[in-house]
Amino acid sequence: MSEPTPAATAPLTAQPPSHKSWADEADEESNATASSSSAPPQTSSLEVDDLTIEDNKKPPKLLDDPDDSNIQTVTSGETPYTSAATFEDLNLSPELLKGLYVEMKFQKPSKIQAISLPMILNPPHRDLIAQAHNGSGKTTCFVLGMLSRVDPKLQVPQALCICPTRELAIQNTEVLRKMGKYTGISSECAIPTDSRVDLPIAKRAPIMAQVIIGTPGTIKKWMTFKKLGVTRLKILVFDEADQMLAEDGFKDDSLRIMKEIEKSNSNCQVLLFSATFNDIVKNFVSRTVKKDHNKLFVKKEELSLDAVKQYKVHCPDELSKIEVIKDYIFEIGENVGQTIIFVRTRESAKMLHKSLVDLGYEVTSIQGALDHEERDKIVKEFKDGLTQVLISTDVLARGFDQQQINLVINYDLPVKHTPEYNTREREPDYEVYLHRVGRAGRFGRKGAVFNLICGERDERLMSKIENHFGTHVTEVKEKSVEDYKGALKEAGLLQ
Repeated sequence: MSEPTPAATAPLTAQPPSHKSWADEADEESNATASSSSAPPQTSSLEVDDLTIEDNKKPPKLLDDPDDSNIQTVTSGETPYTSAATFEDLNLSPELLKGLYVEMKFQKPSKIQAISLPMILNPPHRDLIAQAHNGSGKTTCFVLGMLSRVDPKLQVPQALCICPTRELAIQNTEVLRKMGKYTGISSECAIPTDSRVDLPIAKRAPIMAQVIIGTPGTIKKWMTFKKLGVTRLKILVFDEADQMLAEDGFKDDSLRIMKEIEKSNSNCQVLLFSATFNDIVKNFVSRTVKKDHNKLFVKKEELSLDAVKQYKVHCPDELSKIEVIKDYIFEIGENVGQTIIFVRTRESAKMLHKSLVDLGYEVTSIQGALDHEERDKIVKEFKDGLTQVLISTDVLARGFDQQQINLVINYDLPVKHTPEYNTREREPDYEVYLHRVGRAGRFGRKGAVFNLICGERDERLMSKIENHFGTHVTEVKEKSVEDYKGALKEAGLLQ
């Protein structure tokens, strides 16, 4: 449920100043279509860092907890924005309000929703760069934005959302269909499917769904084959935008899609949402969107989730990691909710899966080499609560939303991808670490993260992570039952 906001509203104004894979997944696309469904009834060279907020123009305190001031906005032009204390303040249709209250069970907008939704929904519909906590309600912001901008009477594509993985695309589509249940707005999920079974793109009918959510390769192919028209698009969303526009991500496909849209549709509003934006991507993004865009971001030092307690366990060898998981974390925390274990490689996922199954545990694992149907089945079983433990490569590090996840185990610490010939010591991937931590403690719930440290290399990686986030990660002794119990109690997961 979204976080409440107070009844008072306040203006948010500030004067503007005078290029392949994600984790182990290449998200290889086939020349096939995805399943469809309808819901039931000027480029600028502006640098982000050049945009500053003058002291007397800082957003007023909108919310009543201590870190409210850490949400900062920069608005462009003379348009004032007022934060939304209730969803009614947004002038939404009765059908959308019913979806929010009846289907989504929301009460009031979260902090990020209260501030960003007026920027998205109100004319002149400026582009928005938005960076905020995991679990803060970002998905609702852009899904509600897309649904609000669609004309239900016009059966053409009007909103497009691009995601780095099929799992995230499917998840966002499910949210959209649930939220838009009473609007009659149609949607289609554009993800790779089995080319041996499905109709080739060239033979399929043109896309008539009003909202399309999918992965960049499939969307680009649909556009290339002229099956997806973009002349009527009102809103374009990049979810996990830093990965979508990063050199080692999907930048090429993303840019081609944006340029194709710009050719015939210069008024399309672009929304860029992510929990993390490094400085390189920030500067690139600011040159990609229109000059008169708006910004919303959280101070870097506030990005780690306070609701999630982080711990480290020194293990003498890899076998000890498995013993720690089995004999201590699982044994002591058997009733604390679902667990996701992150590993670095597909081989580690397979090895750990086999080891835990051989020890009698019911676990599932997911990684990019699995076929699409198998991946979808594993995610659905975990989301439905049929399995309690999921082993994953970083294919699920970003955006995966399962509120019952209370424990995250970093079997391997995340490192930045470097060429094989690069002999330098690998650096931690701070953004991925933050996203992994964000799988627990969704929407302020309690959660704990155990980092399994093996050897001096891991110790250096962990030390760099602590320094980067300015935090101290408490050590739990490898074989101390009392330490594990104390950690879980501190995290609010044990009585």
